[in-house]
Amino acid sequence: MDEFEVKFKQSMKSNVSLLDKITNYIVKRKGKQIRPMFVFLSAQSVGAINESSYRAASLIELLHTATLVHDDVVDDSNERRGFFSVNALWKNKIAVLIGDFLLSSGLLLSLDHDDFHLLKIVSNAVRDMSEGELLQIEKARKLDISEEIYFEIITKKTAALIAACCAAGVASVTADKQLIEQFKNFGIYTGIAFQIKDDLFDFGDDTSIGKPTGIDIKEKKMTLPLIYALNQSTWLEKRKIINIIKNHNDDPQKVNEVIQFVKDKGGIGYAEKVMHDYKNKALELLTNIPDSPSKQSLMLLVNYSIERKK
Repeated sequence: MDEFEVKFKQSMKSNVSLLDKITNYIVKRKGKQIRPMFVFLSAQSVGAINESSYRAASLIELLHTATLVHDDVVDDSNERRGFFSVNALWKNKIAVLIGDFLLSSGLLLSLDHDDFHLLKIVSNAVRDMSEGELLQIEKARKLDISEEIYFEIITKKTAALIAACCAAGVASVTADKQLIEQFKNFGIYTGIAFQIKDDLFDFGDDTSIGKPTGIDIKEKKMTLPLIYALNQSTWLEKRKIINIIKNHNDDPQKVNEVIQFVKDKGGIGYAEKVMHDYKNKALELLTNIPDSPSKQSLMLLVNYSIERKK
């Protein structure tokens, strides 16, 4: 990871001092670095990390960071991981250009080293993420999300990137298509479990989990616990809850009413069960991989994704 930090910084180097200043600001405020970890641990579970593995991790982190910078512009968000967002400090125009720069840096990093196989994996993930986000926006207007649509959204929006990390990590050390596909599916299952855990935070009792409870309801996001609860309801109950989400989602008392409704209908227990099912499906895909410290760490990372506190 230390070596990756150096290479990642290098991949964003520019002769424009403003660009350097902003990219340094982004690097210093990095998150948990879970995505590069998935790249390296997947690679090391089936082979030996090489320069291509570092480029795979950098490519994913560059494209992921670009999407975050653009997201903050779209959401008009002034904060990212407890610090000012790029658009808050340098305004929207510069933030959009920074996102474009990071995106092109990732593309060039692959093209300059003929890593077309890695570029294909990651580009597909970015396309899926965009489609997932747009599908969620489209469905939020009508609040008519079925479980099937919900899983399509989170597979594209969240799981696709973790799947790309695992697939790209393996593709950087072997050309075995079956193995690459196996790790891609491992990433999809892990990503789905990770997102369901995020959904459950919205119904927690403690604001120390990292985000205030009820925020998804305020943003009219249909999450698994809520979808399940609505499916267990009478027509009248469903109409009442959907009316609150559509028209009273900024009233804390009404939001708490929705949270209580989801708990009473068993939405929390159901989502937890589905989350554990996906975690087990992910771990099952590692059973034929020889034991190693990297495989053990990968399994710990899967468990962390559903046991984390924020």
